[in-house]
Amino acid sequence: MTEKIFKTLDEQIDILKDKGLIINNEDKTREILLRENYFFISGYRHLFTERKDKFLPGTTFEELYATFLFDRAIRNTFFKNILVVENNIKSITSYQLSRKYGFKEKDYLNPENFSQDSLQSRQVYDVLNKVKRQIRVNGRKHTATFHYIERYGYIPFWILVKVLSFGIMAEFYDILKYEDQEDISNFYKVNPEVLGIYLSLLSNFRNVCAHEDILYDHKTQRLIPDTKYHELLNIPKDDDGYIYGKNDLFSLVIMMKILLSKDDFEDMIDEIRREVNRLDRIVNVVPLDTILNRVGFPSNWYDIKDL
Repeated sequence: MTEKIFKTLDEQIDILKDKGLIINNEDKTREILLRENYFFISGYRHLFTERKDKFLPGTTFEELYATFLFDRAIRNTFFKNILVVENNIKSITSYQLSRKYGFKEKDYLNPENFSQDSLQSRQVYDVLNKVKRQIRVNGRKHTATFHYIERYGYIPFWILVKVLSFGIMAEFYDILKYEDQEDISNFYKVNPEVLGIYLSLLSNFRNVCAHEDILYDHKTQRLIPDTKYHELLNIPKDDDGYIYGKNDLFSLVIMMKILLSKDDFEDMIDEIRREVNRLDRIVNVVPLDTILNRVGFPSNWYDIKDL
């Protein structure tokens, strides 16, 4: 196996040139590669390459970099809105459970308050242990939780959620009794099983955003169930079902349509449209529809705002 060795900025530029990329301003390109990292930027080359990893004729560094910036912009947009959903889920869940089971750990974390299905017994045990571990490890690191531990000797659930990750909250939802899942999912007007799928997938997308991984063509292993939005947008199908909005970035848009407030969703979708338009003005070698298809957006994706 050939070793990957250090390359200077000039050598990095030469590699891009050898692959057919047009460099219009070497000084600016050198500065961008130093600031942003060649590896991260070149991760977007697949949109512009053909056989043997050669760039499509006429592709410029500006187009490659614009795609990198596009992904960063929509990643930041999605991330801040996923955080809104995360906070909402934590608030609704803590309210419902505290109201029903009490506000001390020994009350709301009592195993009897969770699914009694024998097939989930191990899962219940594991998730509750994760939650209790977060209390031990992080309870004294956060001002709010530390205050309750020191002053009252317990942490109410509405305070505890501050130190729980979205991933743990998704797992926590999965072990709730069905009637408690209903109380939470009714707020979003979806059935409990669907909300469980959404929370798991949102946790996945959140991690991609938080770690600044490539988002625009990210695919999840799990698919979201068909929604009315797939039908209303007349999304095309193949033998496996709808070809957009199932495990791609448009599936995230659909989930956010359901989970965000109307105003928050409209702001989000407008931000994304601005970034799509900005990318379209810069990228010429690849048609916008090709880019949107790679993202998983149908050509009429923006219409979801008014549905």
